[in-house]
Amino acid sequence: MSEIVDIKELNERIQRESAFVDLISIEMNKVIVGQKHLIESLLIGLLSDGHVLLEGLPGLAKTLAINTLAKTVDAGFSRIQFTPDLLPADVIGTMIYSQKKEEFTVKKGPIFNNFVLADEINRAPAKVQSALLEAMQEKQVTIGDQTFKLEKPFLVMATQNPIEQEGTYPLPEAQVDRFMLKTIINYPKKEEEILIVRENIAKKFPEANTILKTEDIIKAREVVKEVYMDEKIEKYIVDIVFATRYPSEYGLPQLKEMISFGGSPRASINLSKAAKAYAFIKRRGYVIPEDVRAVCHDVLRHRIGLTYQAEAENMTSEDVINEILNTVEVP
Repeated sequence: MSEIVDIKELNERIQRESAFVDLISIEMNKVIVGQKHLIESLLIGLLSDGHVLLEGLPGLAKTLAINTLAKTVDAGFSRIQFTPDLLPADVIGTMIYSQKKEEFTVKKGPIFNNFVLADEINRAPAKVQSALLEAMQEKQVTIGDQTFKLEKPFLVMATQNPIEQEGTYPLPEAQVDRFMLKTIINYPKKEEEILIVRENIAKKFPEANTILKTEDIIKAREVVKEVYMDEKIEKYIVDIVFATRYPSEYGLPQLKEMISFGGSPRASINLSKAAKAYAFIKRRGYVIPEDVRAVCHDVLRHRIGLTYQAEAENMTSEDVINEILNTVEVP
């Protein structure tokens, strides 16, 4: 009986603590028309200390979205445009010789910010990608013989274009795994596009107001960890991930020939974290199966390898996830 009371109390607390989510959404919606899923993905990344990879055609407000999010939080923001001639030092910084002091000093790069936008991450060579990805994973950067901790919160949002594959360096599977979510962005609806045009030709383009400090985000992250997750939900998450590895055991023998590799334990961890953050965004103190299903595509999309046979049959990782979600027993 005490647990029921606890859940009720926790639920009320989460409702109080998550009030700012609505405020962020209101501020972002002033600038970004539609793209509800994109805003949710960014909030999930921010609240569960994960990084987000966005894939979408040019002009779909990918850069504008993270710019706006950084404005709503009183935090440092930097944008790195990835190009084939970029060097790791352009991202993390380098040692510079000072003639006045007669010694080397560290000049920090744009990665030393709370929000980092890595624009078109697949345009830069592997050396640069790995410098960024190491910083994302370790939350620290080594320049020369000095190691610097990165400020909290630290959120990398990387974008990549699905078109023009010439002259790009696709992220290796092992590196893509470092991103908590991979979100696909689609074209806006007709009525949304009319609003977008209206905003852009108006005298003044709307701007988001700053409503939070970085400490508020760090505090909110601790509250998100407290969101209650039942053992049945934990089992459901693990079942989904195991179904990507051993589909035959879950009554999906047809997927065995389609999947070359399934989700790693990072998939299970990130699915749990994202489901908790999603419940928090929905102002609930406990996770329900719908939360898991809502974030499942973004968490697993880039963690399932497909065989040549799957590609020959035009099967995508989306199709695989859909079949798994339709088959694995919901608690």
